[in-house]
Amino acid sequence: MSLETKIVAGPFEPTFESLRSHECPAWFRDAKLGIWSHWGAQSVPMYGDWYARNMYIEGSDQYRYHLRHYGHPSQFGYKDLVQLWKAERFHPEELMSLYVDAGAKYFVAQAMHHDHFFNYASKLHPWNSVNMGPKKDIVGLWKEAAGKYGLPFGLTEHLGATFSWYHVTKGADKEGPFAGVPYDGSDPAFEDLYLRNQEHYSPDKGPWDLKPWYTANEGWHQKWFDTMKEIIDLYQPDLLYSDGPLPFGSTNFSDHETHAGDTDYTAGLHAVAHLYNTSAAVHGGTSQAVYNQKDRRQEIYSVGVLDIERSQEPHINPHPWQTDTCVGGWFYDVRQVYKKPGHVIEILVDIISKNGNLLLNIPQKPDGTLDDECHYILKELAKWNKVCAEGVYGTRPFRVFGEGPSKVVIDHFKEDAVGWSAADFRFTQKGNTLYAFQMRWPENGKAIIQSLTAQDKVKSVRLLGVGEVPFEQPFGALVVNLPEQRPTEYVHCLAIDLQR
Repeated sequence: MSLETKIVAGPFEPTFESLRSHECPAWFRDAKLGIWSHWGAQSVPMYGDWYARNMYIEGSDQYRYHLRHYGHPSQFGYKDLVQLWKAERFHPEELMSLYVDAGAKYFVAQAMHHDHFFNYASKLHPWNSVNMGPKKDIVGLWKEAAGKYGLPFGLTEHLGATFSWYHVTKGADKEGPFAGVPYDGSDPAFEDLYLRNQEHYSPDKGPWDLKPWYTANEGWHQKWFDTMKEIIDLYQPDLLYSDGPLPFGSTNFSDHETHAGDTDYTAGLHAVAHLYNTSAAVHGGTSQAVYNQKDRRQEIYSVGVLDIERSQEPHINPHPWQTDTCVGGWFYDVRQVYKKPGHVIEILVDIISKNGNLLLNIPQKPDGTLDDECHYILKELAKWNKVCAEGVYGTRPFRVFGEGPSKVVIDHFKEDAVGWSAADFRFTQKGNTLYAFQMRWPENGKAIIQSLTAQDKVKSVRLLGVGEVPFEQPFGALVVNLPEQRPTEYVHCLAIDLQR
C-alpha cells in the first residue's frame, strides 16, 4: 500500500532537507507565552489525563472510579462517556479575555487527543464534537475568539499514538464479577472509535507496555495524514503541535529507540510541508507557521520547533524551543495540586532566558468553565504582566542566560519549585537594554550583578513598575539600590540601559 499524500504546492518539499530550511517566524520568538486548552471529552469525569485508556486497565485508579461511578466498561464505555460532554457553559471570548490579560500572545486548542474523539466538524471521522456530545465546533469557536483578540492560533494533535494506545479496549477483567467479559472496545459496531487494533493486544501483554508508541500500520498512517490535511485546510493554524516526534518515526521520543519496520516519515513530512506551504500561500510566499515536535535530534530529524513536555533546557538553545506544561493536570482532575502563581512566573522567566517559549495549559471543567484556583492564577499573572512585560515580550537571550547558584532540575516531567535566592538572576535583552530578573527580593535592598564585562557600560537602571533607581558599577560589577517598596510580590525586573 502506498500513501496518498497530495499537498498544496509551495516553497517546501516533503523532505528533511527542505523542511529544515524553514525559519521560525518572528511572531513566535516574540510571543514568549501561549495558553493551551487541553480540553475534550476526557474532562467529563474530572479524574485526570488518559482516562479513555486507563478506564480499561483493571485495577487502575481511573478504572475503579469508572466502575463505581458509571459502571463496568463492558456496559458503559468511552463511547457512552463522550455523550456526557456538553460544554454547556463554554464562552471562549470571555476566557480569551482572561488569557490576554494574563499575558498570552498566542492561543492553542486541542484538535484531538489519543482518545480518537475530534473537537471539530470532521468529514473523515463521525466521533466528533459537532455530531455528538457538545454539538459544537470547539476548534472553530476557539479560532474565532483568538482572532478577535489578534492572537495567532494553534492546534495540537495527539493522534499518531492512538492506534496502539487504545489496544486495552480489546481486553477483559481477569478477576471479579466481570471476569472474562469483553470490554466494549471489542464490539465491531464501535470499531470506528476503538479501531481494529487487535494486533497490539495480548492478554499476556502488560497494559502499560506502549511499544511501539507509533505503529507501522500504513492504513493508520493514511488516516493520520488525511486528518492533518483536514485540520490544516479547515483552520489554517499558525501552529501545529504533534505529541511526539515527527510521525511515524522514532517510537520512543525520550530515548529515541527505533523499532525495525516502524520508521516511515512519509506521512509526517508531507503534513508539515502542507502546513508550511499553506501558510506561505497567505503570507506572500513566506511561511509564518510553526510546527512543534518532541525530538531532540535537532540536526537530523527536526523539521520544526522543539517542544519539551513538563521540562526545560539547561542552557541557551540557539534554536527557538518551547516548554508545554500545565498548572495542574492535563485534563481536569479534582485530585491535582496546582502550581502557585509565583512558580509559573519563575518557570516562564527561566525559559525565556534560554530562548524558549512557555505554552501553559489552564484545565477546564467539562462545562467549559475554569475553577476559582485557575482564575486566581490568571489574575496574578495579569498583575505581574502589567509590571514586567517589557522584559518578556520581543526579547532575545543575553550572552548568558543568568547567574547565581540555583538552577532548575532537568529531569523528565520534574517541575519542582526552585529555592531561588537574591543572587539568582535570569537575563533577556532588547536592543541596548538588558533585562535582569532577580528571582528573590534581597533583604539588604541591593541587586548585585556579576555578568557584565568592561565593555558593558551602564547608562541607567530602571526597576520596572517603579522607575529609575541608583546604581554603581565598581570593578565591573553592577550594584543597584532598590527602593523599600516592591513593585510586585513575585520576580521583579531591572531594565539596564547599556552604552553600545
